[in-house]
Amino acid sequence: MTSIRVRIGFLGLTLLAGLSAPTTAASATTATAAAPTVEEQRLSKAVPQEILRRSGFDAVAPEFTHALENAHSYAQARRIVVREGTALWQRAVDRAQGRGPAGGDLSRDDDRPLYWARLGMTREVRGWEPEFGISDGQRTALLSALETTSRGQSSIRYPHAKGKKGAEGIKRILVTGFDPFTLDRDIRISNPSGATALALDGTVIQTADGPARIETAMFPVRWADFADGTVERALRPYLPKVDLFTTVSQGRVGRFDVERTNGAWRGGYPDNDNVSKTETVPVADPASQPQWTSTTLPYKAIVAADTGRFPAYDHTEVTEIPAGGTVPVVRPDGPTAGSTARAGGGGNYLSNEIAYRATLLRDRLGLHDSLPGGHIHTPVLQFGTGNTDPATGAITDPEFVRNRVDIIAQVKAMVTVALNASLGD
Repeated sequence: MTSIRVRIGFLGLTLLAGLSAPTTAASATTATAAAPTVEEQRLSKAVPQEILRRSGFDAVAPEFTHALENAHSYAQARRIVVREGTALWQRAVDRAQGRGPAGGDLSRDDDRPLYWARLGMTREVRGWEPEFGISDGQRTALLSALETTSRGQSSIRYPHAKGKKGAEGIKRILVTGFDPFTLDRDIRISNPSGATALALDGTVIQTADGPARIETAMFPVRWADFADGTVERALRPYLPKVDLFTTVSQGRVGRFDVERTNGAWRGGYPDNDNVSKTETVPVADPASQPQWTSTTLPYKAIVAADTGRFPAYDHTEVTEIPAGGTVPVVRPDGPTAGSTARAGGGGNYLSNEIAYRATLLRDRLGLHDSLPGGHIHTPVLQFGTGNTDPATGAITDPEFVRNRVDIIAQVKAMVTVALNASLGD
């Protein structure tokens, strides 16, 4: 996302990290329940409850609560959390891809039931006080396991060895999406990148060099999770094994952007917990941290192809403080030598940050010249005419659904073009 004043819509997957029990659990003191987060507090409002009810996901949290209440030990609770988190992700994927009953009248492409159902589960874990007692570390580990499993981060599966150019074997693609965000502005909001992740997970596309399997995962819109390394933990096992990756988030109205450059700066816009961060993107080994990273996606081929009804652009603009300077300057053609980042092509919110972290990880793994990867911003998902007022509007409408379905289809087409172009290099 560029600066939030310019792109208010910008936000925008083993991941078994956090699933093991803390080593100090036996000596830890019993913890008391934690208060719901800002994100979880929104769950009681009318719109989230309607989304859950009209998708059939309203039973998820109560069923999870019942299972958790029957746990007789931390180990059993952990198994329940992993099982139910994994089941929630699979249920959302199945619904999006037309398997099983829809569970209600909301269209299957809707990403919001997963988001709100997950919050119902995390709220339960946060406030849970079992008779056998759990420590703060154990509660944190349960929450981490729930986040990881319910976001698809522990379900990435590629069936065959990585296929090389001209060799037998299925190709591998990794795509990430985001939760809804800016919920205090419009709690009805959906995120097409998250909907895309659900629609594409485990699907196979045909390329000029044979089939390719897409695996996906979802990320939260929270500064703290990114600082804690959630992106790197999720992607590190897979980047050396895939043929192409792209992070995806929601960007500007009416257009796709293939972001050329990512910047090492957090611009301070509040996240889903209403936390603000204005600082250099915190990463491991900051001494070797670059101010900028770049896409290795075949951006020229992507923007030249007819992938759908929304135009796609090679987006090169950044905001920098020039070497020796003190005042930020907008550069339409990318950063200048020695400059300090203030906004990448994707801005300075979490969409820019996931792109920066993923491409920095690619480079630190020595894959810059061999692995196509970068970031795609989708159009902002808009409600239909007459349904734009959050105070009076409906949670869905035909234009809203059409826009989301078309965005999903166009991301799939863009990924197909990107892999074909990469294989032809």
